[in-house]
Amino acid sequence: EVHGLLALCELTAARFPARTGPDGEPVLLEDQDRRRWDHAAIHRGLAALAKAAPHGLGPYGLQAAIAATHASAPSVAETDWDRIVLLYEALGRVAPSPVAELNRAVAVAMATGPEPALAIVDELVATDRLPGSHLVPTVRGELLTRLGRFGEARGELELAARLCANERERSVLLRKAAALD
Repeated sequence: EVHGLLALCELTAARFPARTGPDGEPVLLEDQDRRRWDHAAIHRGLAALAKAAPHGLGPYGLQAAIAATHASAPSVAETDWDRIVLLYEALGRVAPSPVAELNRAVAVAMATGPEPALAIVDELVATDRLPGSHLVPTVRGELLTRLGRFGEARGELELAARLCANERERSVLLRKAAALD
């Protein structure tokens, strides 16, 4: 698991240069310039993951495998989303958490569409597993947008903005909500 943690750290840090714009605003994965990712860190992360894999992947190794799938894809569209769904399912068995479940919903949306993903998110809402978090209404708003339910989506994104403590993220959410008018 030490190699899994090292892999996770390297693969996560590799994306830091592209995660924020010059003004400090967050850049979504789909908008990141992958040429700005630290490819040396990606190689180190993949090597650490290869050392972890023969021993079975624990929580860190599974998260690193998810990060490696992203890091190995040339684009969001070419990402192996089915693999990411399976990895999140495995993570949910090994180290269940509402955040992992929410991330699984995002992967399901990318792999099979927004409707089955919305069911996962709605279950998180019904069971109040992430109370007060801006993440659930953010994801719910994105899924509703993809389903063409713009009024509901705007409401969710505005709620997410109210719950978000980060000013830069809040401005992104409000812009997305306003774009739905």
